[in-house]
Amino acid sequence: MTRMDPFTDVLDGPMYVVTAAAGGVRAGCLVGFASQCSIHPPRFVVWLSTANHTYRVACEASYVTVHALLREQRALAELFGGETGDRVDKFARAAWRQGEAGSPVLTEVRTWFTGRVEGRIEGGDHVGFLLAPASQCKPSRGTPPALLRYSDVRDLEPGHPA
Repeated sequence: MTRMDPFTDVLDGPMYVVTAAAGGVRAGCLVGFASQCSIHPPRFVVWLSTANHTYRVACEASYVTVHALLREQRALAELFGGETGDRVDKFARAAWRQGEAGSPVLTEVRTWFTGRVEGRIEGGDHVGFLLAPASQCKPSRGTPPALLRYSDVRDLEPGHPA
């Protein structure tokens, strides 16, 4: 099998927290695999690890919320990327409100959208959730702030089923 390290080692994409709720259970995790994938109609895809607590909840959810973290929000990245929702209620440690169809919206994150799950795409150890925007944050003004990047969090312990 050919590894992609020479290509992926130079990437430094933004980090997101993805949240979902279904059956009275809330979940959220740190995600680095996500992208806009269509302009007309607007669509976004977020990839969740199949080993992940959030993946299991998102499979039952109609909507998920994608939050773009700012560089100074490393503590949120550590909470949602370093703890597993199987053992820890992450939402007890983060300010949030209920959004579309119960999907949690982290109130300290300025840039977010909630998307209706339109489909799922198998992708190895991750599944892509194709999202159609349903609600979003207010537009920001001025120069966009610096986003948290993979290089800012790569030292988080890997392998946690967030």
